[in-house]
Amino acid sequence: MLLLLLGCSSSVAATSGAKPGLAKDREGYADAASCMGCHKEQSEQWQASDHAWAMRDATAGNVLGNFANQSFEEAGVSARFYEKGGRYYVRTEGRDGKPGDFPIQYTFGHYPLQQYLVAFPNGHLQALTIAWDSRPKEAGGQRWFSLYPGQRFAPDDALHWTGRFQNWNAMCADCHSTRLMKHYDDKTDAFATTWQEKTVGCQGCHGPAQAHVDWAKQNKSPIKTYASAKDIGLPFDFKSLGSKELVGQCAFCHSRRQTLGVGQQPGHPQLDASLPATLRSGLYHADGQIDGEVYEFGSFSQSKMYAAGVACTDCHNPHTGKVRIEGNGLCMQCHNANPPVARFPSLQAKSYDSPEHHHHPAGSPGAQCVNCHMASKTYMVVDPRRDHDFRLPRPDLAEQTGAPDACTACHRDQKPAWAAKAIDGWFASPKRPKHYGESFHAARMGDPASVSLLGAVIADIGSAPIVRATAAQRLAELGQPGLTTLRWALNDDSALVRAYAIPGFARLPPDARVRLLLPQLDDSALAVRDEAVKALADVPIESIPAERRAAFSSQLADYEKRLRGNADLPGGRLNLAVFLQRRGESAQAIEQYQQALRLDAHFIPARVNLVTLYSGSEQSSKAEQLLREGLSLEGLPASDHGNLAYMLALLLVEHGNPEEGVKWMSTAADELPGNARVRYNQGLLLAQLRRPDEAASALTKGLESSPDDPDLLYALIYLHTSAGQLEQARGYVRRLQQVAPNDPRLVPINRQWGNPAQ
Repeated sequence: MLLLLLGCSSSVAATSGAKPGLAKDREGYADAASCMGCHKEQSEQWQASDHAWAMRDATAGNVLGNFANQSFEEAGVSARFYEKGGRYYVRTEGRDGKPGDFPIQYTFGHYPLQQYLVAFPNGHLQALTIAWDSRPKEAGGQRWFSLYPGQRFAPDDALHWTGRFQNWNAMCADCHSTRLMKHYDDKTDAFATTWQEKTVGCQGCHGPAQAHVDWAKQNKSPIKTYASAKDIGLPFDFKSLGSKELVGQCAFCHSRRQTLGVGQQPGHPQLDASLPATLRSGLYHADGQIDGEVYEFGSFSQSKMYAAGVACTDCHNPHTGKVRIEGNGLCMQCHNANPPVARFPSLQAKSYDSPEHHHHPAGSPGAQCVNCHMASKTYMVVDPRRDHDFRLPRPDLAEQTGAPDACTACHRDQKPAWAAKAIDGWFASPKRPKHYGESFHAARMGDPASVSLLGAVIADIGSAPIVRATAAQRLAELGQPGLTTLRWALNDDSALVRAYAIPGFARLPPDARVRLLLPQLDDSALAVRDEAVKALADVPIESIPAERRAAFSSQLADYEKRLRGNADLPGGRLNLAVFLQRRGESAQAIEQYQQALRLDAHFIPARVNLVTLYSGSEQSSKAEQLLREGLSLEGLPASDHGNLAYMLALLLVEHGNPEEGVKWMSTAADELPGNARVRYNQGLLLAQLRRPDEAASALTKGLESSPDDPDLLYALIYLHTSAGQLEQARGYVRRLQQVAPNDPRLVPINRQWGNPAQ
């Protein structure tokens, strides 16, 4: 059992093991105070920034919360915050389910909220889920509040404050400290985490500076110009980076991403340190608007601003983190410039900050650029964040994609159609171009045309790389039908597109896989090389050219080592398990899937993969038990519960229990209303059980959400034909001919009946 599950005593929590601290190997990093002597102005600006407050010792000057014996009670969660002996404490429920007194080790952030970290054994730091609202009292602040209002999590839940999803080392650390290395041991679930600076300091962005400090000591007279950064001991110069490379420096932290296990890499390309998440469901709406907590990069990289060469520092002071100008003046730097800014000649002088453009009274909320082009969503209860995609409002897409609409976010008493009509009036029925959100929504809904729609998105080189990478990822998930398009995506100019195209080939025969993916093992981006290694992991070494075998074996070993170092979260354990399974190490893969579920019993991908592995190795009883355990979990989303119900139904039918199987199939159909495959199998199973009316009902319900699904149509043809209901069958034949005229199943029908469509 993982040490995560061990309890703590109800007395003051003791800590042991490797506590986080300064790295012994300084890797060329200087003492954090070294910059302040020469760069006084920048240092003073930084002192009050979010970066400076990212993580600090829990001392009187850093703790903002009220620890004067303050109590908190909500939904069965209770805590008391107090001081003792010059230290700060919280008394609350520990891992063992009993009240305990825990010393606060560090503060985390400062505005609009501050969190607090508690040290546990084996180097774990845990973040309290009760936080301090540091906003002014008149804004609703100066109070303790729960990050999960109205909810209570049991001590063995991953969302309990002692659980894995509140673990600093795994969840937060690498973006709140400078050059943080987790040093995670997957066998003991222990951390020996180190940093070069506790918070995000100068070298967090500028890179290791000891050589620069040494140069400065030898060259006491400041110089205004220099040939290159290396001449003054700096690893790189921001001025030498292009706008996208500059954004990439911020993106390691300001993105939802999968780290590659090498830590921050200042000055290096983004995909040498992390693989950014695509616009997938749960993180983004179908049209790319923010949904989950995704930070800024994924949004900004969709924008015309990013494509045009705007970088983060054009709008934000890099040392304070604040915007350079408050209000519309920030946008008017470029959008109202006369003459136009040289970098953006297409922005002709125009009065953007006027009713002529925004069609709202001057000074009103609707007149603010950000309210139309940077809609916000509140995270962590009190922290509103702007969507950085700078998109044109498209209320006409809201009903098609289910995405939010900026107009009706303010005009709450209206519908998107009203807003779309208003925009038509303003701009004389403007031409609205096709949006990738329409294709992504169709793919999410299982549209039979998904392959061609997604292929068109990839082929549109004018779309942002993250958009085309999203299409590549979805095509890869669809398997064989998308491979033709994905083959040329392997050579795309964007490393992000290349990385997400590779998994689509993981199921090809070894020789074909090697022929296609061998070049990707030499890709310039580590993220792409990793994807190629993963896809080739189960290829017999004999299939690799002799001259490449030693290097490939080395890549495999390095990749596995980094996977183990990232196995501190359920998703990391899943990645390790999948790799081991592909390597043919089934016993080890099973162990890692089990560990993932110990970290979080609600982590459905690990449960699904383990069920599949058990089923394939003739351990169906274990698979069934695992599915039933999952279905009994409280708080499982309907989609996850439905997927487990569907798997259990198929398993029961396969093992001769169709009566119970059809009950679970019905549950799956109700909880996955847009899944045509579930309705198809439900209809076939009911027909097998000689319940034709119910079978027909299930299949027609499937057509309500997927009216052009060929399998549903063919099943209804078969069902009505078998019942002698030829007229009804002919109707579905006509529909099948319209949506899939080349479907081979039509050949015998036309041969027997002639052409029913005529």
